Amino acid sequence: MLLWQLPRRHGEKVPRPALIFQGQRISYEELIEWIDAFARLFQEIGVRTGEKVAICSPNCPEFIYSYMGALQAGAVVVPLNLLLAREEIAYIIRDAGCTAMVIHRTILERIGLAPQQAAALGLKHLLVLDESTAARAKAAPPATPAAASEEDICVFLYTSGTTGRPKGAMLSHRNFLADIEALDAVSNLGPENNFLCVLPMFHSFAWTTSVLLPLYLGSTITIKESFQPKDTLKTLTEENITVFCGVPSMYAVLMRMGEEGQFKSLKLAISGGAPLAAEIQRGFEEKFSFPLIEGYGLSEAAPVVCLNPLYGVRKPGSIGLPLPGVEVKVVDDNDQEVPVNEVGELVVRGPNVMAGYYNQPEETAAALRGGWLHTGDLARRDEDGYFYIVDRKKDMIILGGFNVYPREVEEVLLTHPAVQDAAVVGVGDPLKGETVKAYIVLKEGAAVDRRQLQEFLKERLALYKIPRIFEFVPELPKSPTGKVLKKLLKG
Repeated sequence: MLLWQLPRRHGEKVPRPALIFQGQRISYEELIEWIDAFARLFQEIGVRTGEKVAICSPNCPEFIYSYMGALQAGAVVVPLNLLLAREEIAYIIRDAGCTAMVIHRTILERIGLAPQQAAALGLKHLLVLDESTAARAKAAPPATPAAASEEDICVFLYTSGTTGRPKGAMLSHRNFLADIEALDAVSNLGPENNFLCVLPMFHSFAWTTSVLLPLYLGSTITIKESFQPKDTLKTLTEENITVFCGVPSMYAVLMRMGEEGQFKSLKLAISGGAPLAAEIQRGFEEKFSFPLIEGYGLSEAAPVVCLNPLYGVRKPGSIGLPLPGVEVKVVDDNDQEVPVNEVGELVVRGPNVMAGYYNQPEETAAALRGGWLHTGDLARRDEDGYFYIVDRKKDMIILGGFNVYPREVEEVLLTHPAVQDAAVVGVGDPLKGETVKAYIVLKEGAAVDRRQLQEFLKERLALYKIPRIFEFVPELPKSPTGKVLKKLLKG
């Protein structure tokens, strides 16, 4: 099976909508027709097998049509973060060697990409998602789907690039299929579910859990352009949503704004994309009497690697157990597995792991050395085989020979009644090499100063872990998936 064939898996006469968007209900039969139409359009304009097609659009049915249509035409899809600036988009288009781009009109207007600028980037075709393009797709002449196998590379996912330029992780049909098959095995979800997709579809977490998985199951996807708290609460309450995948910051907002026991139809809520603070998980579950399941993944693994059991023992603070068919271990700097409960780097092996980074042989060799994907995340494994993320390897602070894991400090700061959000980073120190700095967002109407926070932390942390510098800010810089952009805080 290939990804674009997923909507056909249950036949065209599925007795429920495939997509719901702004009051429009799109059947599986209509979805298949639109994917075919966009595939014909790509072939008509000359997109050939293996050529790269960039897609830059907010969540909408056309995102799925163009994505799947490009795959059916044999192209490699390059989803773009729609918040990127024009120069950042230009870098990815050049790096991937894209020959065509699909762009939503609102994004085109924002970045101001003129036809001559598109041509200078190597783009032969610029398709704007509007009514005229839809009509053109419907009128495109018949064409035969491109020959392909599950092992063919179908998507380049550009990583966030915590150091240097972003890299294009090359993923195959098989990588994604293996991940959704494993998710299906552990979730035991049937076709009668309604998935709410508010995470950005360009991100692998949303694409796999909130688009590919429901299409694989024959379920419904309720699409929202973006996360708007009041609208999301209303949708979760009134639209018979049964599955919701979000990032920790979304759950924090829902916890603040929602009412006790509000989500009557919801069967499953999964948190990923960033570490889930214990305080958020506890508060959400107490308010809604509903388990919030934490998982873990990364773009290079299509992306889901671990998930707490939905029906077994769930350990708060843990990312759970590896998915079926996925191997995970914790290793030291020499790639030797460390004992239980010792901290090391999390490494992954399985059918969901990428082939490598596009045109980056050295980076690929480093990331996949020994046949294991080196995630850059520091973790430990307990006696029962559950894994716990301690921090990012690159975020670890070394202070006078002691290791400080920012996430540990952040978790404690978030338990203070005045603290809404917190981020901890290492900054240069002439004596100790690094010192600990905390950025604090206070709750509305709350007040606390540096000394009070330090006294609070003294009761809960070793002295060397306590931040020496505090900066109070209105908000933290975050990615669309809620991950704090610490490189901006470090300057």
